[in-house]
Amino acid sequence: MNTDVQTHQLIPADDLNRSLTIVDPDGPDTRHVSVAGGIYTILVSGAETNGRYCLIEMLVPAGGGPPLHRHDFEEMFSLLDGELKFTFRGETQIVRAGLTINVPANAPHAFRNVSDKTARMLCMCAPAGQEEFFAAVGFAVESRTSPPPTPTTDELVEKGKLVASLLPQYRTEMVKT
Repeated sequence: MNTDVQTHQLIPADDLNRSLTIVDPDGPDTRHVSVAGGIYTILVSGAETNGRYCLIEMLVPAGGGPPLHRHDFEEMFSLLDGELKFTFRGETQIVRAGLTINVPANAPHAFRNVSDKTARMLCMCAPAGQEEFFAAVGFAVESRTSPPPTPTTDELVEKGKLVASLLPQYRTEMVKT
């Protein structure tokens, strides 16, 4: 049996409407948002992957990180620099640069930078969508090296209301402890 014919029957034709994506994290068209005190750079969005995944660079300052939450999509982190306290299903461990963490869909998790240096990691979510949530609820910043803004109390209250209203749309919930 000819395996070349079988392969062509199992794999769809190349979609010529899609193109190669090459991203400069410091490029003028790259989106940067401040979320949970950190700076998140949207490297590859669902628009470039036909919704299959997104890739986000996260700079998490000392003390930064999201609260305990869960969502119905897969999330993977590759810690490039720094150290995080990572909580998964109630168990906490220290994760250091060089490690990759895969969070299964629906599992409660959180992370916190417990060091005195900024942690840097890549976050991939599959399918895509989390990048649009971050863009909607974060504070836009000029670059990945911009300092996080210092929002007023009123701005934080408004962002909190926005987050709460958008969580269901982005298939995410905060977990009460």
